[in-house]
Amino acid sequence: MRQITTGLQPLSSGAVDAPATSARSAADTRTRADARRLFVWLHRWVGLVTAGFLILVGLTGALLAFYGELSHWIAPEAYPGPHGETLPPAALARRAESLVPQGRAVAVYLGGESGAARVTMQAATGAEPLGFGAVTLDAVTGEDLGRRGSPGALPSRAADIMPFVYSLHYQLAMGSTGAWILGIVALLWTIDCFVAFYLTLPRASPGNSRSYLTRWKPAFLVKLTGSFYRINFDLHRAGGLWLWAMLLVFAWSSVFFNLNSVYAGVTKLVFDYSPPPWEWPAQQPRTDARKMLEWEEAQAVGQRLMADEARERGFSIERADALYYKPAKGLIQYRVRSSRDIGERTATTSVLFDAYTGELVTLSLPSGLRSGDTVTNWLTALHMARVFGLPYRIFVCILGPVIAMLSVTGVYIWWKKRAAKSAPSGRRKPCPGEP
Repeated sequence: MRQITTGLQPLSSGAVDAPATSARSAADTRTRADARRLFVWLHRWVGLVTAGFLILVGLTGALLAFYGELSHWIAPEAYPGPHGETLPPAALARRAESLVPQGRAVAVYLGGESGAARVTMQAATGAEPLGFGAVTLDAVTGEDLGRRGSPGALPSRAADIMPFVYSLHYQLAMGSTGAWILGIVALLWTIDCFVAFYLTLPRASPGNSRSYLTRWKPAFLVKLTGSFYRINFDLHRAGGLWLWAMLLVFAWSSVFFNLNSVYAGVTKLVFDYSPPPWEWPAQQPRTDARKMLEWEEAQAVGQRLMADEARERGFSIERADALYYKPAKGLIQYRVRSSRDIGERTATTSVLFDAYTGELVTLSLPSGLRSGDTVTNWLTALHMARVFGLPYRIFVCILGPVIAMLSVTGVYIWWKKRAAKSAPSGRRKPCPGEP
């Protein structure tokens, strides 16, 4: 039988694979485009939600970089600066209680370079509310320098201006509610740091022979000869890129200050970390008749415990900084500046002990004990401009307005794009960076 040929030739494997490869490539392109649109949407709305808050904390933070100097300049009578040997915490607590017989001292902060000790007060049992939060004393002489309003209260005198700025920066001058709001803002800001970085990366361009870095380079530049919109867009993108690492430091450290449960959960995944005492849960009230240690006893216990730990762990104590009662937790904290502190002005070495028995609960060292604590203290020292001297403080002072600028330019970009999209189709012009 004669073989019948059809004239059809079998397809080569390459001919079969080409359409499939093309389809996969198109699908990958669509997936990347969809991902980019999602990240653009996320960056846009996170930016709009957080813009007002970041403008506020950026501008107030610029002032706080020179908190001590501005406080002394505004109210030198209330912030005299270093002028002698500081009185012990117990003596300052007793002095404040003698000035306010209806009050009870609960914390003494020696004031560091300000020369003004702050004694936090509460109304004594059965007494009327005090109407203020703290007594300010000359740390050397014990002289009464005035009363400080409750945190967040509007300033009634020059000495209250910088504390009010601090309260705005830290908790919107709204107490714990404001701190919680800024914690959410800080978490969104942290996430947005990574989203914004991704959006600066050059898009895939298979037919483009230029290198990846060459295509990324324009994202770092500001074209000053462009339109007003283009300058805003470049400032927003390039400013965020050049300062990306520091923006992330300030965002994540803000989560530590205001949303510590989230910060602790993440940090514990990577480092050995102990949450700060103010995050510890409250203890059950004691049922026995034992009283808390008096100020003189607490001071003596704190000094002894700190000296014991210094000998055992090989660090030196430079000066006392604070003595805090924490009645709800049944604890007392004694804090000093030591050779383990990070930066020039910090004092975060502390012992925490039982407020009734004086038994040591924990030692907190800024560095060299727990890796997570070391990282955290570096973050806070960077955030509070307590490292690298005057040049870094100037940098932080400038960074505050830059953060505000990034928020303002972001809102302007959104507004222009919204206006462009709502324009008639024949008159619509695409904006730079539009997905």
